Amino acid sequence: MTETIRRVMTPGLWGMLVALSVLWGGSFFFAAVAVQELPPLTVAAVRAGGAALLLNAALPLAGLRLPLGAQLWTAFAVMGVINNVIPFALIFWGQSHIPSGLASILNATTPLSTIIVAHLATSDEKMAGGRLLGVLIGFFGVATMVGPQMLLAGLATDVFAQLAIVLAGFSYACAGVYGRRFARLGVPPMITAAGQVTASGLMLAPIALFYDQPWTLPLPSLPVWGALFGIAALSTALAYVVYFRILAAAGATNLLLVTFLIPVSAVTMGALVLGERLEPRHFVGMALISLGLACIDGRPFRGLSRRLGGFRR
Repeated sequence: MTETIRRVMTPGLWGMLVALSVLWGGSFFFAAVAVQELPPLTVAAVRAGGAALLLNAALPLAGLRLPLGAQLWTAFAVMGVINNVIPFALIFWGQSHIPSGLASILNATTPLSTIIVAHLATSDEKMAGGRLLGVLIGFFGVATMVGPQMLLAGLATDVFAQLAIVLAGFSYACAGVYGRRFARLGVPPMITAAGQVTASGLMLAPIALFYDQPWTLPLPSLPVWGALFGIAALSTALAYVVYFRILAAAGATNLLLVTFLIPVSAVTMGALVLGERLEPRHFVGMALISLGLACIDGRPFRGLSRRLGGFRR
């Protein structure tokens, strides 16, 4: 049975969505600290590998274990590539060149990409009406945030970094649509989370060892160790358990609205702890993305329409 785009978001699901936004918003803060001393691929490998160790240790405590079927592990591997390997590498590289708050705002294009991916890959989430308008407004918001330097600077590194974050959001969108199959297969969220980060860790570890040779790097400072623990335990292990619970109950489109909430967490932490500042055009772009997401979701406009109808009567 196909998933409908208008699944009901209960107060409990909204609470989990807000919690997930805080956990993932924290990942931008943790990553900004970690990439100051470690290469992006090493941070990505530690994030996935550390989360895999924690989740695999927790599975027996929950009375669960990872399945052995080749078909399911193939699905875990595909999910790991598009949900972790590609976006982690892109985001951590991007964050080595741009502020964490801006990175999180650019990541908020994920629901816009999800609308496009769902339109092409599913039969029940076609792009039309308000959703199409939302995509156009949202991507105009991204263009506003990136600003005229894209035309003026040409191949400047910071432009590539911003585009890397947007591409990571597209990869997350593909993962959100692909990940619907685990609920249909009856795989519990905790097993899905553990399986996909385990596959990701197994893929990222040899890549990081080959390219970064982390044994040759200076020993990280205590704040970096704390950031690595936070990004693995909180922003990955715990976050993905919540992620797959919401995905199973509310669907990909509702789930990926979380990336609209993430910038609030990331900007707050970046400003309070890292002293980062965002330019006015970044906030204008964020406002446009908010309007785009509201058009995509439709609920704010339907509620306003009902109220106006009541006033007219």
